[in-house]
Amino acid sequence: MAMLPKNLPRPEECQGAQTLWYDKKKYVAINFMVQNPKDVEVDIQDTYIVLSCKDVDDNNMYNHIYFYDKVMKFDSQVKIYDRSIHILIRKVKENVAWPRLQKDANLKPNWMAVDFENWRDWANEEDEGMAEYEQYVEVSVTLTNRLMSMFEGLHILRSVTLIHGFPFQMIQDIGSKKGAPPAMDDLDDLVSTARIYLQLT
Repeated sequence: MAMLPKNLPRPEECQGAQTLWYDKKKYVAINFMVQNPKDVEVDIQDTYIVLSCKDVDDNNMYNHIYFYDKVMKFDSQVKIYDRSIHILIRKVKENVAWPRLQKDANLKPNWMAVDFENWRDWANEEDEGMAEYEQYVEVSVTLTNRLMSMFEGLHILRSVTLIHGFPFQMIQDIGSKKGAPPAMDDLDDLVSTARIYLQLT
């Protein structure tokens, strides 16, 4: 049995965050659905990913996933939003479809599912660049949160891009701005604290 990562041990009491994933030509996209995530920690390695955080009710959320195939741990991105943690990881083998996210085909956790809304057949598509994909994610999430704020009075967008260090870098809290729910032509940026580990194996 493989050992759990030393960086992020499993809490005694925890539950798996609902996980939606989809395949792309060069990347694998993962969305951990957590309401108002905090104390977010992510451990990305060549063969697995670990997420540890707390939700709005202070429940410990913990996910440990061994990938179907190897990834480039230093070419990945983590963004934190009001209702999800979005992770984009580059494949080692580009243009090779992943039939599943997990390596073991017999493991079928009830918290994992395919994101069919974003899944599409990319066999005949042109290569997609990171910049274009980032823009797509930002626009989609921003528009969704704007609509939600109109009905729920929620702050629009809480997002932070984690820049990976070598061998690892801790992203410190750099402050936040709070206020009344913004108008449609304004954004209230809330910057979250997160830690990401990319230790050498």
